[in-house]
Parts: sequence; structure tokens; C-alpha cells
Amino acid sequence: MRNRWAIATLLMAGLALSAGAEKKPTLVKPMAGPRATALRITILYVAPDKESQKVDRVQIGREMVVAEKSGPWMRVYANTDVKQLQDQKDAPVLSSEEDNQPPVSGWIEAKGIVVENTPNGDQILMGEAASQEALAQDPRGPINAAQSARLLYRRLVEMFPNSPLVPEAAWRTADVQWQIDKADQRTRPSSHERDASLREPIDDEEMKKVIKQYPHTRQADLAAFDLLDNKMCGDWQGDARCPEKESEIYEKYALEHPDSPRAAQALYQAVYRQAVLTDMYAADENQSRSRAAHAHAAELAAKLKERFPASDDSCRAGTLVYKLDEGIPVYGLDRE
Repeated sequence: MRNRWAIATLLMAGLALSAGAEKKPTLVKPMAGPRATALRITILYVAPDKESQKVDRVQIGREMVVAEKSGPWMRVYANTDVKQLQDQKDAPVLSSEEDNQPPVSGWIEAKGIVVENTPNGDQILMGEAASQEALAQDPRGPINAAQSARLLYRRLVEMFPNSPLVPEAAWRTADVQWQIDKADQRTRPSSHERDASLREPIDDEEMKKVIKQYPHTRQADLAAFDLLDNKMCGDWQGDARCPEKESEIYEKYALEHPDSPRAAQALYQAVYRQAVLTDMYAADENQSRSRAAHAHAAELAAKLKERFPASDDSCRAGTLVYKLDEGIPVYGLDRE
């Protein structure tokens, strides 16, 4: 009986292998232990000894799985693919995408490694991610600080799914990449095209995921504001249709997201575009539309002052209206 079961098992295994022979090979995440990530660039060794051969370097925020521990050392499966630092999307090397390099196994020092069971690990990752994001804005900071921040935020979401910091970390993960892509977009000739449809849009998948997963939250409001970038014109080229459309977009955002941290900014952007339209219409000798835009700018500025009296955006909007009242051009300074 045992022989019959053994033969049947072998036949079934053979059939399964045959059926899957035509499928492309996939990488399977080694479920050897808890997930982890590094707070600093960490050397991976062949053995738990600094004198042993170095395998590679694990970059900040890269995904790891801990296989075993030995004193102050850990044996891990680690993602060391530095090329992914330049990738638009961070597909973890421990996923099943066929173009990923398989994880490298080796030993690392345990210090500076946050594991998913580390006490307050979510707060530690959030703190380091925020520090890396701040460094990214410093000209003297590390060249990959922005991507390091993004990866650390992402690890927080994956490793500590029940943390109250997850919604913020998820938005920051998306926002860091959005700002990187936005800066890159501005370097292309197509960024000067007046029509937004003539340039490659910023990938909005992660932003939309934040809105879907955390609806009616501060983070969803922030993500919705970022998405407006894809609707903006490039260079206006003196075409009034651009500020007209953009003013409507910003007004609609402020109306639909009244509690958003970006509501005041959206209203200011609408005021600015109405001020620009005041000058554009005047240059075209369309005085009736110029006066209407002037009045609408003042109306929006008053609304902004009422809702956000202490904000810089309110003061800036007031200054724009003052300039319009004084006949000081806001757009097309050569008219004066």
C-alpha cells in the first residue's frame, strides 16, 4: 500500500511539473522568518564575521527576510539591487516579478536593522524616513535620500500594517515618488506644451490607491491635490483658456475638500489665476471680462481670509487684490 501511494504521489508530481513546464519561472519570497529593513547602508557577509568575504551592500529601506540569528548577527535574504533606486516603481525584489534579481543570502550585523517585531519599529521607520526626506531637500544630502525615504515609508506600510502611522506613510510613499517624477517631467521639452495632454502624465496609480484605501482622510485630500498637477497647462503662452481652466480646477478642489491641508493653497492659486486673467483680458481690450475677473479675485481672497485668516496664502491673496486695485500688473509686467 505504501508503495502504491508513493508511486501515485510521484505521478502526480510529474504531472504537475509537466503542466507547469511552459510557465515562466517565478521568484518566491523565502518565508524563513520576519521581514526587516536597514536604517543605513549595511554590508552583507558570507559568514557572521567582519573578516569574512563581503557579498554586497544592502541599501537603506531595502526589503529583507530574517532566516536566523546568531548573537549580534542575522542571516537574511536581502534585496541589494541598487538599480532599483532609479526605478519609477519600487517592486520589492522578494516579489514574483520575473525581471527582479533573486534575493541574496548572507550575514549582517543586527544593529540598525528594524524587524517587524521590533518594539516601536513603526515609529523608528517613520522617524528615519522623515530624516531622509529632509536630507533630500538639502543640497549637501545623499544623492539617493529621497528614494531611501520612499522605501522606508513603504516598509512601514508593509511591515506594520496595523500601525496608526500607515495612512501617512502610504501617502508619503506616493508623494516622494510623485515629486521625483514631477521634477523629472519639468526637464523635458514637452513640459512647455500648453496642452497637458501633449506631455507624459505623472503616474497616478499610487496616489489613487491612497484615496481608495483611506477615503475622507487628510492623506486622501493631499493625494487628490497632487493629482491636479496632471491637469495643469505647461506654458500658458498668453492663452486665457489655461488660467480659466486651472482656476476652476482649484476652486472645485477647495469646495470638495474644505478640510484639506491644501485648501488654502488651492484658493490662493485660484485668486492668482483670476488676477492673471484680469491682466490678460485688459491686454485684449476686453474690459468687461477684466473687471469680472478682478471682482472674482477679490471675492475668492475674501473667502480665503474668512476661512484661513492666519495663513500666508490669505496674505498673499490680499496682496494680489491690492495690486489689482492699484493698477499694478500681475501678469505681463511690460504692460505697465
